[in-house]
Amino acid sequence: MTALISILVPFKNTSKYLADCLHSILNQSYTQWELIIVDDHSTDESYTIVEEFSKNDSRIKLHKNIGSGIIDALQLAYKKSKGEFITRMDSDDVMSTNKLEVLHNSLRRYGKGHVSLGLVKYFSDSGINDGFLTYETWLNKLTLKGLNFTEIYKECTIASPCWMLYREDFDKCGGFDSSIYPEDYDLAFRLYRNKIICIQSSDIIHYWRDYANRSSRVQKNYSQENLLKIKLFYFLKLDYNVNKSLVIWGAGKKGKKAASFFIRNNVPFYWICDNPKKIDKNIYGIKLQSFESLKMIANPQSIITVANREAQKNIQQYLKHHHMKPIEDYIFFC
Repeated sequence: MTALISILVPFKNTSKYLADCLHSILNQSYTQWELIIVDDHSTDESYTIVEEFSKNDSRIKLHKNIGSGIIDALQLAYKKSKGEFITRMDSDDVMSTNKLEVLHNSLRRYGKGHVSLGLVKYFSDSGINDGFLTYETWLNKLTLKGLNFTEIYKECTIASPCWMLYREDFDKCGGFDSSIYPEDYDLAFRLYRNKIICIQSSDIIHYWRDYANRSSRVQKNYSQENLLKIKLFYFLKLDYNVNKSLVIWGAGKKGKKAASFFIRNNVPFYWICDNPKKIDKNIYGIKLQSFESLKMIANPQSIITVANREAQKNIQQYLKHHHMKPIEDYIFFC
């Protein structure tokens, strides 16, 4: 018998896009699925739209969020689900017709302890800005080789609506029990922590819609500040090596926030930068040193907050020349 896939979808005020999303699910080549879709207190016609679809297909199971927010909606959706396989979808996006088939077949082939992934593509009525195109290219490059966790501290390396897990592995990683935002980045870190292996993929199976009031654009939960907080939280929890000398590279906004975080958590560190106006200055009681001083620091583990692309290339060359290893010896935070 074909295994059941549970598709979990929270939605709020996406009436303009819901029909496209639901049609893309109904058109899947893999048909043994249930859609657990939860309305998070919509004030537009979203609920009515989904209700009409659910009347025509018993696989669509509509619920109202008893809590508030996307995490509560996802928790309710998962509680109501019954599938052997778990995946998520966003209510304003579109699936390729073979998305579930690709994810399911990949996971079946590799087995438990893996997460199946696919390539993503942004689309928009008003065009895609360079930032999103850069993210799409970077994310897909990692997914092509299954190397998503090698750069997990840069940005979320698992597209929130483009993964599938065995239910057993999803439970092992804590499912949607965590209340940390951004919830997709938090889940990616928990997969990483539990040594779930990313399966490489070369199939574009998810179409990510961009528009002005998309949640990831406008909600504080998905701000750069929150992204940095979750990176620092998991670094200290998972990859900080107390036997190494922690070094922060860069004294811009991100570098200062990282320094402040480590000071609050009583974690000692060195701080280096290439800005002549800041070298030898004291910030938060820590003296900034030049990059050259790194040679004098024994056994460093570096957090690199330098955002400039050319500077990053130079840093990469330096790290490679000194045979330093990612995560173990250095982590790019941007």
